[in-house]
Amino acid sequence: MCLTQLFLQNEAAYACVAELGELGLVQFRDLNPDVSAFQRKYVKEVRRCDEMERKLRFLEKEIKKDSIPMLDTYENPEAPQPREMFDLEATFEKLENELREVNQNEEMLKKNFAELTELKHILRKTQQFFEEVEYERRRFGRGRGVSISQDTSDDQQPLLGDYSVAQSRMKLGFVAGVIQRERLPAFERLLWRACRGNVFLRQSEITEPLTDASTGAPVNKAVFIIFFQGDQLKTRVKKICEGFRATLYPCPDTPQERREMSIGVMTRIEDLKTVLGQTQDHRHRVLVAAAKNVRMWMTKVRKIKAIYHVLNFFNLDVTQKCLIAECWCPVTELDRIQLALKRGSEESGSTVPSILNRMDTSEAPPTYNKSNKFTQGFQNIVDSYGIAAYREINPAPYTMITFPFLFAIMFGDLGHGTIMLLAGLFLVLQEKRLEAARIKDEIFQMFFTGRYMIFLMGCFSVYTGFIYNDAFSKSFNLFGSSWGNIFPFPLDEKAREQAITNLGGLEASPMLIPEKAYSGEPYPIGVDPIWVLAEANKLNFLNSMKMKAAILVGIAQMTFGIILGYHNFKYFNSKLDILYTFIPQIIFLSCIFIYLCLQVIMKWIAYDAAGGYSVLGYFYPSSNCAPSLLIGLINMFMMKSRDDGFVDGNKYCNTSIPPGKPGGCNMVGLCHLNNWYPGQHLVETILLVIAIVSVPVMLFAKPYFLYRRYRHKTVHYRDLNDDDVPIVLNGDGGGVSGSYPVRTNILQRTLATC
Repeated sequence: MCLTQLFLQNEAAYACVAELGELGLVQFRDLNPDVSAFQRKYVKEVRRCDEMERKLRFLEKEIKKDSIPMLDTYENPEAPQPREMFDLEATFEKLENELREVNQNEEMLKKNFAELTELKHILRKTQQFFEEVEYERRRFGRGRGVSISQDTSDDQQPLLGDYSVAQSRMKLGFVAGVIQRERLPAFERLLWRACRGNVFLRQSEITEPLTDASTGAPVNKAVFIIFFQGDQLKTRVKKICEGFRATLYPCPDTPQERREMSIGVMTRIEDLKTVLGQTQDHRHRVLVAAAKNVRMWMTKVRKIKAIYHVLNFFNLDVTQKCLIAECWCPVTELDRIQLALKRGSEESGSTVPSILNRMDTSEAPPTYNKSNKFTQGFQNIVDSYGIAAYREINPAPYTMITFPFLFAIMFGDLGHGTIMLLAGLFLVLQEKRLEAARIKDEIFQMFFTGRYMIFLMGCFSVYTGFIYNDAFSKSFNLFGSSWGNIFPFPLDEKAREQAITNLGGLEASPMLIPEKAYSGEPYPIGVDPIWVLAEANKLNFLNSMKMKAAILVGIAQMTFGIILGYHNFKYFNSKLDILYTFIPQIIFLSCIFIYLCLQVIMKWIAYDAAGGYSVLGYFYPSSNCAPSLLIGLINMFMMKSRDDGFVDGNKYCNTSIPPGKPGGCNMVGLCHLNNWYPGQHLVETILLVIAIVSVPVMLFAKPYFLYRRYRHKTVHYRDLNDDDVPIVLNGDGGGVSGSYPVRTNILQRTLATC
């Protein structure tokens, strides 16, 4: 990477930055860090882009609301010229105004349609109510055998008899309206209590749900009609209706007027349906036309905004005719960058070519790790833990092997590995078609980005599954097991039942004794299939094997990482890092983990199932005395004293002879927890002490020496309450205040050590 300076003419700056953006090989520096974002040269253009983005988001929201598919041509349009911004702004402004006007008209039409629909139901229900009252009045009159008009007794009249007579005698009034169905019980109770039972309420539910004009959600409502006497009750009833958000509608007194009004309402509803349908069709046509270009428009606007955002990083020269920029770029790509600048100048019609100069600087360049579609997924994993400094070794290429293989060691299933392999292979073979589909699902994008990683994990899982002889928790007996049945199984039925009883019954889990059941020849490749039948210790054996393999590979990877760090320190000639980072780290790793790995390898090589021989000076009687490495590591940290050897006197003995008899093996305590080589306790104590001493050296040595070096450059200092030590640097004539971040440095060291 190198720092370069660009001299661009004002008329060519936009086109040159657009070409460099398409190239994607430069990182611009902000030459105006002290200037507010609102005071920069191209802030107006950025605001115009923000406004266009807002309008496009509004269009996209309306398109999605109507479930209209947005056309994606899968093309990457070039950045528009500055003069094209005016055309885009005019187009977006026209579309937004047209859509807002159509939406406003549609909302008003829907509101009117909802009101007319409610009025239609009110007229229908009130007409039914009055007809029922008239029918009851006549039936009551026929039952009495007299004409109601000839009856002079008021107490013999129906409650709501002849409405005109009742209105003239009692002066009854009524209001009609609609209310949400769930509010009706509370509404009825409050009417009864507030009016003290002096009102008569009749209600009927509307069977079909109505549509809310503002939200578009279906709402269940009911029609009500309230009869009262007097203006005071009328005012009280209207206030209660207003409080419950009930909508009141005018209702004529006579049946003839109600029928005429109902006919008029039905006519208006039909007219509104026609107008509303035409409005929705027009809106749909506008959105369909916009859906064909909205994604392309959004890409263009974002490119324009990015270009002007970068142009705000530039400085003007003294003549105000040239823009000056600084950027980091790869040295190997300078020719391509020059060609991009040349194309930008030619497209803008500038007669003065753009100039690119390399600059000398002591500033650390940014890290640029060139990647492709195969390495991108692994590079993302490495970058998630931290990006390497400039000129440091990029560990991503090594991760391409170690990461899938470590996964496979723990996964290790031939069947599931094959499924993962086929899934990764499908994503790899269909990558062009899937890229063109532009699937936005976050989970799919995560899997698609790591398609090569999934493929490699599947390949390694197939290999480790074959080594583990495991496919969907089933084993394959390809070469014949090296273990045999040592339990008698007579053909005689009585003898067979006695043998089963001696073994503990049919549900017992007899164990195969290695000294007797193992033939001595291991399974040719992988794990012996007999282990799938070992119900008692199958998991102990398989998990122990996988854990030890994972430890060996993991510690090897950690050691390799520390060695890479050493090469970085050597390249930068950092003696502090070599002395107080690399050496303490490798010592700590060796004293604890590499020592554990050597124990694992030694146990695999030196100890077998039969026993009966000496290992490292101690007689090893049988597999029962094979060292327990996990308990041994715990005892190492606890500095716990243990017995030496496995048997008394460290002499040859026969495990088939019971202990205590001549020639039998008398074990020393729990033999698998004893020291298994001479001087083990002393060696482990020394290693533990060295490891403990190396920890503070890793954490505090380098910050201490850096602090001392920092203080030698100061002329005076003063103490503060915190750990940061403020100083005044001896600069060119004037003092510059600063502080050395002690706490930050120690925290970084702690995180790097962990």
